[in-house]
Order: sequence, then structure tokens, then C-alpha cells
Amino acid sequence: MFVLYWFVFHKKVKAQNGLILVGSYYFYGLWDWRFLFLILASTVVDYFVGLMIYKNEEKRNIQRAWLWVSIIFNISLLGFFKYYNFFVDSFMDLFEMFGYTIHSTWTLQIILPVGISFYTFQTMSYSLDVYYKKVKPCQDVLSFATFVAFFPQLVAGPIERASNLLYQITNKRTFSYDQTVAGLKLILWGLFKKMVIADGIAPIVDDIFLNYDTYSASTLILGVTFFSFQVYGDFSGYSDIAIGTSKMFGVELMSNFKFPNFSRNVAEYWQRWHVSLSTWFRHYLYIPLGGSRVTKLKSVRNICIIFLVSGFWHGANWTFIFWGGFHALAYIPVFLMERNTIYKDNVVGENTFFPTITELGQLILTFGIVTFSRIFFRSESLTDSFQFIKGIFTNFHYETYHHPNGYRMVDYFILLVAFVLYEYRIRRDERNPFQFKSKVVRFLVYTLVIFTMLLFYDSGFDRSFIYFQF
Repeated sequence: MFVLYWFVFHKKVKAQNGLILVGSYYFYGLWDWRFLFLILASTVVDYFVGLMIYKNEEKRNIQRAWLWVSIIFNISLLGFFKYYNFFVDSFMDLFEMFGYTIHSTWTLQIILPVGISFYTFQTMSYSLDVYYKKVKPCQDVLSFATFVAFFPQLVAGPIERASNLLYQITNKRTFSYDQTVAGLKLILWGLFKKMVIADGIAPIVDDIFLNYDTYSASTLILGVTFFSFQVYGDFSGYSDIAIGTSKMFGVELMSNFKFPNFSRNVAEYWQRWHVSLSTWFRHYLYIPLGGSRVTKLKSVRNICIIFLVSGFWHGANWTFIFWGGFHALAYIPVFLMERNTIYKDNVVGENTFFPTITELGQLILTFGIVTFSRIFFRSESLTDSFQFIKGIFTNFHYETYHHPNGYRMVDYFILLVAFVLYEYRIRRDERNPFQFKSKVVRFLVYTLVIFTMLLFYDSGFDRSFIYFQF
């Protein structure tokens, strides 16, 4: 595909877009071709909505009506496939609280389409941007379909904006050797984070969360700490692979992770974690609700809304709603003290190599808060979450944890410490993971990364990305 794209169709943008579109549909169809119709439906609806909003430029009420067509359609798609059974089960649980038992046949065996939370938000953002006159509607249905189904970021983001991705798709791309090499480097680093960090510690996390009632507090803390590294390595690894692959096709996607583990408060964390989603909610929900331009009380309300909705976006389970609520409670004090934007344009250790004592304390506190919240994110139910937390506070004694497959735990501790130190070194530029001037040093680092990936590879291990389920 890469060869055809650059050396056969390089003079024709439409031919390139057609190739990407066919490749994207094939890529998605490998999972389940039937759900291609959902992507097609979302594409057709928002393409048409964008044109109708623009056509009725002087009629704001009609524009608003067409915008609601997009919102209702996409939310309905998402609601049925992702949340239908959640609402039915919650409705029955509510009756059972009052002593009524309902044996319902309303629940359905619904398969959650991969990436539906991502591409519905991406197409909705297009209609919203046309409505708010941030972009003009796309007249070329092929380009728009390519924007919706662009395969590197189709199933797990970043959730792109039309002003960035659609603009690049509709314009001519030229081959760049440097851009391609930069893409390959990001792909390599993303694979390392996925295969070595995320998948390497996954058996430990799975074992501890599955058998949390048999372990002491020290092991439970180990399990949720490792999960923090697992979910970061998994999701940021995928984003790096997506951004790197896009670079190889002459397209620059937005950065989705900016070393969130080096955040000095929860507000900075959300400026660095899943950036495409957090900015989506800020632009299309928080600001329209009034943002921080309203009274403090209303601003706090808006913060609660976006975090609860963000939690619900992640999954049809009360655990995710509690996770979102927990982050709202952690964010509000930072907001009220007006410290939510002080770290927006700088990094930890801005003028020094090492963080200051104060910064180190901030990093540890923020990482601890975020990691604690992941108990809700990882647990199967609220009962499991609270029992896990209870185990931390009531069964506090140290025990030596043994790897479920018999591997040495000290190797994993060394691996994570080395990973943290390396990421700290490159913390200023998330798009350039191999920042070495010496070719010899770069070669040694590449060799070490590839060797470690081969060392940790296990063909019998399920390597699905965590965020595919969202």
C-alpha cells in the first residue's frame, strides 16, 4: 500500500484517498465487515449535515436542526451498541432496590463495534465545526469518507478535527524521507511500549485484580501501580503507532499523549493524557456550557459534567462513572486555587535536568491520585473496586509477590525504572523518542529496543489493545 500510495498514485490526491479508503475499510472489515455499514452511515449523515448547515447559513434555526440530526444520530448509534444493556440492567437494579424482581428479556447480545466511540465523535466534531464556522463543509465525499475511516486512527484515535486531518486529506501530500523515518521511529517506540511495558506486566496485573481478595495491601498497591504503567504503555503505544503510520503517508495527526506521568497536578495530567478526547470535551461540551466564564459554582458544575460524561464515554459500567467522578473531585480543588493552567506551557524540570524537591513531591502525589483512580477503571464492578480499596486499608502488611509465570519480579522493577528515566529524558518532545545526535548511540538504542521486544514476545498472549473495547 505504501509503495502504491507514493510511487503509483503520488500525482493524484483522489487516487491516494481512494487507496487509503479501500485499505481502511479492508482493515476494519477484517474484524467484522458487517459493521462497515455503521461507518458508512455515520459518514453519509455527517457529510450531508455539513452541506445543509452551510446551505442554510442565514437561517440559524434550520442550521441548529441539522446539527441535532448529527448529534442524535451518532449518539443513538453509540447509545444502542454501547449502552443499551447498561440502561436496561440499571433499570432492573433500581426496581430490585425497592423489593421488586424483574425477569426481563429486554437485554440483547450486542457486539460492541470496534472504534465506534472514536469515529462517532470525530464525525460529530466535523458537523459542530461547520456549525460554529470553524471549517467549511467538504464538497468531496471521497475525501470526507477518508477523513472518517482513516485507518491509522480509526479504532482508537486520536480523535481528529476536520481543521487538521480533513485539510491534509483534501490537499496534495508530498513524500518526505525525514517524515517517513520519523514515523518509523514512533512506530518502533509505540511497539516497545505496547509489547514490552504493557504486555510484559499484563499477566501480573490480571493476576492481582482477579485474586485481589487473597493478597495483602502491598501486592494490591503493586497491582494498581503496574496497571497505571500498563494502560499508559498500551494506549500511548497505539497512539504512537497511529501517528507514526500517518507520517509515512504524509499526514500529521495531533499528539495524544505528552508524558502524563510527569504531571504536577491533575489539571496538567488531563492536558497530557488522551489529549484528543480531553480537548474534544473542552471544545464541544465545557465551553458551550459556559466553561470558566461563568460563576465559580457553574464552572464546578461544568467540570463535574465533563468528567462524568468522559467516564461514561469509556464504558457502560458504573465503575467508569465513578472513575470520572473521582477525577472531577481531584480536579476541582486545583481549579478553585486557579492552578489549572500554570503548567500548560512548560514541563517538569524546565530549566534543570532533575526536578526540584517540590516538583518531585507533586509528581508523586499526582501519580498516586491518578493511580488510585485506576482501581475503578480496572475493576469489573463497583463491589470489586471497593473491596480492592478495603484490602489496601485493612490488610496492610508486606508480602513478597511471585510472578504467575515464575519470572523474576526484580526484572520488571528494573524495566519500569529504566522506562521512567528514559521518558523523563525525552519529556520535552513526545514526537521524537530517540533524541540522540550520535548515530552510534542511536543504533545501540534501536538494537536494545528491538532485542527487548523479541525477549518479551509471547505468541500465546492476547495482545489486544485495551482501548479497543471503548
